[in-house]
Amino acid sequence: MMLPQHLGSSRTSLKPDHLLHAPDSFVRAPLPGMEKATAIIHAGPAVGARFTEYTAEMEEGGQLGPAIGQRFLYVVSGELQVGNGLLDAGSYCYLPEFYPVTATKTTCVMVIEKPYQAINGQLPKAFTGNIASIKPQPLMGDEDVLVQSLVPDAPEFDFAVNLMTFAPGAALSMVEMHIMEHGLMMLSGGGIYRLGDHWYPVMAGDFIWMAPYCPQWFGAIGKTPAQYLIYKDWNRHPL
Repeated sequence: MMLPQHLGSSRTSLKPDHLLHAPDSFVRAPLPGMEKATAIIHAGPAVGARFTEYTAEMEEGGQLGPAIGQRFLYVVSGELQVGNGLLDAGSYCYLPEFYPVTATKTTCVMVIEKPYQAINGQLPKAFTGNIASIKPQPLMGDEDVLVQSLVPDAPEFDFAVNLMTFAPGAALSMVEMHIMEHGLMMLSGGGIYRLGDHWYPVMAGDFIWMAPYCPQWFGAIGKTPAQYLIYKDWNRHPL
């Protein structure tokens, strides 16, 4: 009789104010309306999040189901057809309402969905982009920690998505603690993440949810840059 090698262990950890969701515990299941596709749901209301984030793994010809609220897509690998446009790896789009999304080849895409909070009657419009066209900006003057903002800094948007790149050995300059919550997907490299009073080794493929006011800090470890995609709610009064 062969026993599982992990013997019940996993790097995944759930605490009241954060979640580390590691690939060794991923469960895949299609969402309603998906065709030739499956989802790994990382965060949602069940864990305390006010948004939903999942990885969609799509076969050629696969389709996402209907959106629940506004939707942001980031193509990790493969290619998507959204409306009349094509999005390859490193491309992203914002969809304020449902648009058909179809994979033209085997594709992995990060999906963020959030109910929209209207303000001043301004409504966002759909847009697409690619990280290659966004000039990285140093975080707080640190050239070893670079930020690429994927959502316009405009009042009609109630969330932000950034791509963060850390040179080997670089780290956040402070332990952050704030009202925004985060959804974070490690895309490459690795390091150490402090979440609350816990310290976790993290690597490509890991997902992290951080609740409001969860103390957080990251330092990159290894010989290659660490990069992650991070969501936060913002641009709205706390009330």
